[in-house]
Amino acid sequence: MKRRFVQCDVFSATPYYGNPLAVVVDGVGLSGSQMQRFANWTNLSETTFLMAPSDPLADYKVRIFTPINEMPFAGHPTLGSCAAWLNAGNTPKDNNVVVQECNIGLVSIDISSEPPAFVAPPTNIDSMSSALEQGLIAMLGLQAGVFKQSAVLDNGPVWNVLELSSAEEVLSIDVANLNWGSISGGDLGFSGCLGLIGAKAGGSATVDSPDYEVRLFAPEAGIVEDPITGSLNAALALWLDTQGRLGDTMVVSQGTALDRQGRVFVRRDSSSILIGGHSHILINGYVDL
Repeated sequence: MKRRFVQCDVFSATPYYGNPLAVVVDGVGLSGSQMQRFANWTNLSETTFLMAPSDPLADYKVRIFTPINEMPFAGHPTLGSCAAWLNAGNTPKDNNVVVQECNIGLVSIDISSEPPAFVAPPTNIDSMSSALEQGLIAMLGLQAGVFKQSAVLDNGPVWNVLELSSAEEVLSIDVANLNWGSISGGDLGFSGCLGLIGAKAGGSATVDSPDYEVRLFAPEAGIVEDPITGSLNAALALWLDTQGRLGDTMVVSQGTALDRQGRVFVRRDSSSILIGGHSHILINGYVDL
């Protein structure tokens, strides 16, 4: 059956420098196994399938798949799916907000200004075990003074996070040298996603002068390194906010190590923290599925 298909690029102002996303715009009738098979074939960090919502408050429902498993929520699939849904000629109930239904519930996406931005979902913040923290420090080969703090953040996906002393230290990590077997299994409690964040010297919340550099490694999800990760950045923003370190705006750079120009725009409104980024529709057609 021919189904409308879009491939878009998310979280970069420049096409082909962000994070690609495959979107099957009319996913109704597909089984979960069919969706997973197609997501495995696209071999992108995520592939999404859109359908009519079951919640009357939502504009559409989305299911999100990595090459090997389904995700309850993810950031660049949220913005990219919204762009694909609008590109297909759909109209939201509210002209300024698109409401997405996914496995963590409803997520609002503000489309009243550029770039569109989703409301960061609630995030559970836990301390990381000393054993896992030390295991990750050893695996990364961090020298004294480079490691600052750690946390385990959960906003649907679970993120093991280390803050390093600078963006330069974050970028210096060579993923080819990482021994994931040294921390997986056993009693370390590693879930398979490792996020790194480090402040940029002179950051000023602009495209050309971001505040932080972020990287994400998720080998157990079939992703060696993710170009730009909206859900991780949403969790990081809420974590920084609990420490009084998040101002009214923040710009994060991600994907630098992969020759991408990812930018995540964080802003605060009266009641929420929003995570924004540009989306570009690059392929628009049909797929037999």
